[in-house]
Amino acid sequence: MERPIIKLENISKSFFGVTVLKDVKFEVFPGQVNALVGGNGAGKSTLMKILTGVYTKDSGTIWFNGKETTFNNYKDAFQHGIAMIFQEMSSVPTLTVTENIFLNNELLKKNRFLDRPAMRKKAVELLDRLGVDINPDAVVGELTVGEKQMVEIVKALSSDARILVMDEPTASLSAKEVDKLFQIVENLKKQGIAIIYISHRMNEILSIADKVTVLRDGRIVGELDNQDLKVEAIISYMMGDRGGTSFEWMPPEKEISDQVVLNVEHLDINERVRDISFNLHKGEVIGFAGLLSSGRTEILETLFGIRKPRGGLIRIDGKPVPVRSVQDAIRSGFGLVPEDRRTQGLVLIHSVKQNLILPILKKMQKGLFLNKKKINETADFSIKELSVKTDSPNKIINLLSGGNQQKIVISKWLRSDMKILLLDEPTAGVDIGSKKELIATVRKFTDQGNAAIFVSSELQEMMAVCDRIYVLQRGKIINELRHDEIDSEEVLQNAIQQ
Repeated sequence: MERPIIKLENISKSFFGVTVLKDVKFEVFPGQVNALVGGNGAGKSTLMKILTGVYTKDSGTIWFNGKETTFNNYKDAFQHGIAMIFQEMSSVPTLTVTENIFLNNELLKKNRFLDRPAMRKKAVELLDRLGVDINPDAVVGELTVGEKQMVEIVKALSSDARILVMDEPTASLSAKEVDKLFQIVENLKKQGIAIIYISHRMNEILSIADKVTVLRDGRIVGELDNQDLKVEAIISYMMGDRGGTSFEWMPPEKEISDQVVLNVEHLDINERVRDISFNLHKGEVIGFAGLLSSGRTEILETLFGIRKPRGGLIRIDGKPVPVRSVQDAIRSGFGLVPEDRRTQGLVLIHSVKQNLILPILKKMQKGLFLNKKKINETADFSIKELSVKTDSPNKIINLLSGGNQQKIVISKWLRSDMKILLLDEPTAGVDIGSKKELIATVRKFTDQGNAAIFVSSELQEMMAVCDRIYVLQRGKIINELRHDEIDSEEVLQNAIQQ
């Protein structure tokens, strides 16, 4: 009987007393694609970081080719033939394909100088082995995203990798590039290479996986072989007994107005995100649901002036509004809670108070100077309004918890003249109590006659606050659902996976 090339037994891992993985058993055989799936926070990334030596396990056993093994670091795992192709590609854009393939693993002559002819020859062999038509002398920065992905795979194979971990490999690929990637995966399987495939795209998993392993809340809850694979079955394992939602629906206080405050027509952002049309009513929360790289963030960033659209029309209160910059967006009444609050939403070396008044500095002026009394009153009110836990408004904001930092990001816009709040993954890294408070804050904001666009990978949260949800797939809106049409998380999940 063939044995697995890698086998994890009873793997457990905790961080600061919080159990992330509990008695996880996982294995993959040579020439097999085992798809690892699960919701956000299920433990997929932690498990793969243990496999690739980034994290150490607290308990359990790793068997490699039948021998008990411990990977002390990433290099150790790499030397055993385990390579991970990250979603954020690690290639250096200014180097050639060959130079990237052998980066940190260069071939040397006897005199210790780089053996460039040998590396180029080997690169050609590896590219031919995968059937990839890429010039080994091309500068990587000039390649398409799909071609860069192929270079990452070839780089892993240059070290004789026997196990490839692919993390959301198709997130930024076109349909044609996905087909090419799948051809390469089939080629790798024939060469006996084991592949661990991490993805949220169920239809892709159905077409490529030999086996699916489902993680939920740090435990393996299901293993499905190829003949048993159905989207409904996988989603059922992922959701468990969460047929409903732990977040209660927060309906608007009164019927949503017919007044359209934002109308977007045929917005053309880039080659991937095009022909986006939707509207937003006074007092309404709409959501954009979709997989990674479906275009959700790009739409919000365009509305906020971070990206310049190639075409289309944006109307606010029926009037065309050119949003060419962030300043234009703010003047038009937009506010953005960005996906990465620490780098885009806050000035971490400044105090809570200083961060709160950033969008309203002009309002805080008294003549040529800032009105300290007004600033202190505004800060105290904002802290109290959103129950921000801080011992002082003068505390450096980097010292606050993630949930309290996010409250500050939202609160600073509530004091401005903003009428449309754009929220991009607003509850990421936030505890359950703070999540509910943030969702309640969004609804309170819209109940005051404003409007909001809510983007989240946590479907339960979207169901709790969104009056309508637009479903995005590969840069296009493919569906629109009213709240009363979504009676379970599975309904929304299935709509996304169409």
